[in-house]
Amino acid sequence: MRNAEVIRQWQILREIESRRTGVTIHELSRNTGVSTRTIRRDLQALQEAGFSVFDEGEENETKKWRLEAQPFRALQDGLSVSDVAALYLSRALVEALPGWPLAAELRAAFEKIERSLNDRMREFLETLPQVLSAKGGPGSGPARGATIDITRRLLDATRGRQVVTMRYFSASTNRAKNYEVQPYRLALASGGVYLVGWVPAYEQFRTFLIDRVERLTVTQETFRRSRELPNNLFGQSMGVFWGEPEAVEVEFDAKTAPFVRGRVWHESQTLEELPDGRLKVMLNVSNDWALRSWLLGFGAGVHVITPVALAQSLREELQNALRQYGAQTTATRPSGA
Repeated sequence: MRNAEVIRQWQILREIESRRTGVTIHELSRNTGVSTRTIRRDLQALQEAGFSVFDEGEENETKKWRLEAQPFRALQDGLSVSDVAALYLSRALVEALPGWPLAAELRAAFEKIERSLNDRMREFLETLPQVLSAKGGPGSGPARGATIDITRRLLDATRGRQVVTMRYFSASTNRAKNYEVQPYRLALASGGVYLVGWVPAYEQFRTFLIDRVERLTVTQETFRRSRELPNNLFGQSMGVFWGEPEAVEVEFDAKTAPFVRGRVWHESQTLEELPDGRLKVMLNVSNDWALRSWLLGFGAGVHVITPVALAQSLREELQNALRQYGAQTTATRPSGA
């Protein structure tokens, strides 16, 4: 239940930070729904992690816990040039993802660090846009205010374990549906922000693209996390999908192989060099649209060996595309040609 502890401790930290006059252990216990003994362990864990939380007062009933106003004030003293470059690139990557709720906070935090840097660091920082840049994946374009608001509210609901109801446009059915969801995690993937939540009506986890949430209500009903998500969400897929992995074996021709060789397309991949410059790639991934889209992107340069069902689905897709382009060519051919 390590994830539950981290979420609760984050909630405690935010509660202490928001209460400038301090908060008692009993108040934290009521707000989080755990015992005071657990709260004491959480506070100790936060202190050991380096957060400047401290108590004021003499009696247990009235003793209040507070957070140092500048808990990381000494951080910039230990920053190296590489540290600043890493922070800058992290900020650029997050800002390239529309809808991420903490992008503005990251920008503000970086600007605070920037103001504390010495002249040499500032000179270095000014050169970074010339040598470092980031581009988000395919997305919906600049984030709308409504999308950012929905994402922020979902972040709070996820942290507070509050049930949400939402009107969501389902791409698979091409219509909007109403859902009741227990939000478990927000995830950045494939150029978008996703909610992973447990849907009681289906008794399974579902993945929702935030851009398709048309209406959101955060209820006062809370839920207990009775299930755990893997740390590596979507790790079995080459995209944002769930599914059991299976052995996939493909061959790339000599012309396409250089574009494939040397890149890690999935953590499960193994490569085997073949005669005449060809390349065999073996993967253990879920057979979903992300995999098929990746393979189709290489056109005639790739050949699926196994599984047979994957090869068949790609064959049908390519045949449909050929018929479509063939019909278009016939329709546009000049008369008498």
